[in-house]
Amino acid sequence: MGSLLLTGGDVVPPGGVLAGGWVHATGPRLTAVGTGPAPAADRVTDCTGRTLVPGFVDVHQHGGGGASYDGGPDAARHALAVHRAAGTTTVVASLVSLRRGALDRALDDLTGLVADGELAGVHLEGPWLAPSRCGAHDPAALRPPTPAELARVLAPGIVRMVTLAPELPGALEAIAALAGAGVVPAVGHTEAAYGVVRAAVDAGARVATHLLNAMPAPAGREPGPVLPLLEDPRVTVELIADGVHLHPAWERHVLATAGPERVALVTDAMAAAGMPDGAYELGGLAVTVDGGVARLTGGGTLAGGTATSARLFRRAVSELGLSLADAARVTATTPAAALGLADVGALTAGRRADVVLLDGNWDVRGVLRAGEWVVPPS
Repeated sequence: MGSLLLTGGDVVPPGGVLAGGWVHATGPRLTAVGTGPAPAADRVTDCTGRTLVPGFVDVHQHGGGGASYDGGPDAARHALAVHRAAGTTTVVASLVSLRRGALDRALDDLTGLVADGELAGVHLEGPWLAPSRCGAHDPAALRPPTPAELARVLAPGIVRMVTLAPELPGALEAIAALAGAGVVPAVGHTEAAYGVVRAAVDAGARVATHLLNAMPAPAGREPGPVLPLLEDPRVTVELIADGVHLHPAWERHVLATAGPERVALVTDAMAAAGMPDGAYELGGLAVTVDGGVARLTGGGTLAGGTATSARLFRRAVSELGLSLADAARVTATTPAAALGLADVGALTAGRRADVVLLDGNWDVRGVLRAGEWVVPPS
């Protein structure tokens, strides 16, 4: 594989921008980032006119390119390739609520992709969710957590995060058990009161699953789940910042309140990501995509997203007013840190050589993963 030098572009390491900088990699690893005289390399790529950011990290993604992560290994590979070509070099595959047999099969299907390093793990979004806040999850698949089922789904060793509603029977005990097993518990699809969410965070919950979606809005006498998740510095909050799931005022408020170090932009992408409008499926439920917006067919409920992380980055800079450094943080560094993915998420020496080249319109013009071009520079 040898060494590679990317030179002449504006490089975005943590905390700033290196105008006319360079990135050096040896094999699959970054070895140095800087300005001025650059190290020698076997391969040199001129990146003049491009901005170099870390490969995007999406910790909440259900599929893309017409395929879902619960559709078998080939479907999972196809969805992964679609997002990787759009700059998302690290994916945690999310599974919607599934019945017991289907959940076991989906985990079996994804085990090889995690073992090979193609996926960074699995996120179970359910089935331990509040029926009143099920969103686009099949209500018939929902159930309270039990120690036996937790042990079974954790046995393959590929689950990195679990979203559950802390008000369910046994949920606080499940949160403590997940945290003790090194899995990140997340609060979402919930009606939980303020105090219950505080108890969940004390028990080990560390992520708010798509904050403000599938949970009640704060009220004067009952703040509900939003306020305790937003105010606690231990919690990383997901935002589906696609311009559909949230009003921009909420996006700006959450970013200003929690800061880029606690906000992870996620796509919540389903099979329609990277595809035209039409009919799709999410967890066995029929979905209609119209104008790029996915909703349950006939029901109107939002059913995941259709954006890529590249689109979230563009919105962060052009519509939400984030600096390039903060946009890179919320689309790569913070989500990686939230799930303990220390190998990716930033342009710093020692991390995997994942780099996205962007043009002046923030369109993807090249994708490097582990030191090899997924999308050759253009």
